[in-house]
Amino acid sequence: MNADTPDDMCEFVIFGGTGDLARRMLYPSLYFLDKEGFLPPEFSILGSARQALAADAFQALVREALETFVPDAHLDEAAWDRFRARLTYCALDAQKPEDYASLAEALACGPDADKVFFLATKPGLYGDICGQLSAAGLIGPRARVVLEKPIGVDLASSRQINAAVGRAFNERQIFRIDHYLGKETVQNLIALRFANALFEPLWNARGIDHVQITVSETVGVEGRWSYYNESGALRDMVQNHILQLLCLVAMEPPASLDPDAMRDEKVKVLRSLAPITTATARDCVVRGQYGEGVSGGASAAGYAEEAGGEESATETFVALRAGIENWRWAGVPFYLRTGKRMPERRTEIIIQFKDVPHSIFSGLAARDVAANKLVIRLQPQEDISLLLMNKKPGISGNGMRLQPLALNLSLTDAFQKQRPRRRIAYERLFLDIINNDPTQFVRRDEVEAAWAWIDGISAAWADADDAPEPYAAGSWGPAASVRLTERSGHTWHA
Repeated sequence: MNADTPDDMCEFVIFGGTGDLARRMLYPSLYFLDKEGFLPPEFSILGSARQALAADAFQALVREALETFVPDAHLDEAAWDRFRARLTYCALDAQKPEDYASLAEALACGPDADKVFFLATKPGLYGDICGQLSAAGLIGPRARVVLEKPIGVDLASSRQINAAVGRAFNERQIFRIDHYLGKETVQNLIALRFANALFEPLWNARGIDHVQITVSETVGVEGRWSYYNESGALRDMVQNHILQLLCLVAMEPPASLDPDAMRDEKVKVLRSLAPITTATARDCVVRGQYGEGVSGGASAAGYAEEAGGEESATETFVALRAGIENWRWAGVPFYLRTGKRMPERRTEIIIQFKDVPHSIFSGLAARDVAANKLVIRLQPQEDISLLLMNKKPGISGNGMRLQPLALNLSLTDAFQKQRPRRRIAYERLFLDIINNDPTQFVRRDEVEAAWAWIDGISAAWADADDAPEPYAAGSWGPAASVRLTERSGHTWHA
């Protein structure tokens, strides 16, 4: 067992315990933590959902999930036997007060024990669940609750949910989870920025020309049409994942790794975002919706066709030019882009540095000179590279030739022996939850500051009353997204 893990950690309760998220991410993550000795001996996992299941049927459901989502090489029978012994189940309708008495009986620990309630449910149920847990006397001083995004659909609903949860749990007990913050490369961005003296003198408007953040998906909405049609790309991806990445890039150095020191600096960034209004939206925002096309070498239906031909004004693509109004970033555009049915699955951050102030090269070499670029990739592979200019080997009758060469900072290559597999982001975050460390979780004022900025964009779209621009499935979005960057003399990173 990890020396930092509390010996008396007792119960991990998953509401929505038979759902897709639980099967695809939560149980595999907990299995890996158990297999590698990070779970305390007395740690138990209780799944809860409306479906009536005997204990052995629930264990079979979890086993099937592991066989589906864990590579065969990592399934170990001894590890499974130990993990299975931790699994219990309680049928519960989250909106029925009488069912919480059954939950109290199913819990092995009393109200004062270390407990985690993970709400893998619709956000509209968060307040009800927390209120019922409180009424049933199940929340003690060492309990904590984990909330999945999105928390609300706008600032008003977010405040309502946060207030309802806050009546049962204090802020220190609330862990708002964004799994992107558990990714190895995202966490390495903190080390890259604040453990190296090399970057800080250049990490500002004097050294950086612009920043790009792209989160692209090849899939459509699949079976999530009803949810997605209410949220769209702006609320589903920009409000949480992309703005969290922006904060880590743009934040000031915190005084320490203390949870509030880190989160204070992220809130400052969100509050410094230049508002996008009706007057500026046309120049700063592009939204699109995919139509039929070719994706992954096969024909792909359009967004409306996936819902049986139902017309919708929901965007499946959004590109933004954001500005941060502070001394460090004044005048530096941050280009944010996300979409479904893109040509490739990619999540990356591009830090484009400025050109050299004066080039000593002439002739062919002058045309070769390119500004340095830091490329941080989160998926499909996690790696970091810094593009530097180098002389091409050999001799030439036309003088020196130059070419960009990537300085590879890949964690996968550098630590292959220590990293035999790519971890699920939830593993690291679960360990933080168990250790009661909220550093990598989102504070209430962060959520609300992000929603305040997003609501301004939504209001501008409502005022304009424009439909999303169509783009073919398998493309990089509407042509207007290219013009968005070209107006400032930039292009999207290929």
